[in-house]
Amino acid sequence: MIQAMLLAMLLWAFAGFAALSFAMDRHHQQLRGRMPSPGLRLALRLLGYAGLLLALLAAAAHWGWGMGFVAWFGALSMGGFLVVLLLPYAPRGLAVLGLIALLAPVVAGLLS
Repeated sequence: MIQAMLLAMLLWAFAGFAALSFAMDRHHQQLRGRMPSPGLRLALRLLGYAGLLLALLAAAAHWGWGMGFVAWFGALSMGGFLVVLLLPYAPRGLAVLGLIALLAPVVAGLLS
């Protein structure tokens, strides 16, 4: 159970930061070669914030709110670091990994 919650928290933090990075004009243009529409930019921002919120809720559900915030900040640091490493070299790979990271905990939860 600890491994599943930790993995879900890390994946959702990574997916949230990936979505937030592609909501920025510069990174979206790097990915798709054009600027995002205002609706897509808003959708990516909401998806990014939802990923970060899901990571917080996963941490709080397992460790409680006191220790959950500490674990969440650690997950944010790791997820953000991975996005920063992947974004300049493999933006398309980051987009695919971000989508997989967002959906993997949900699918794993449904299958268990």
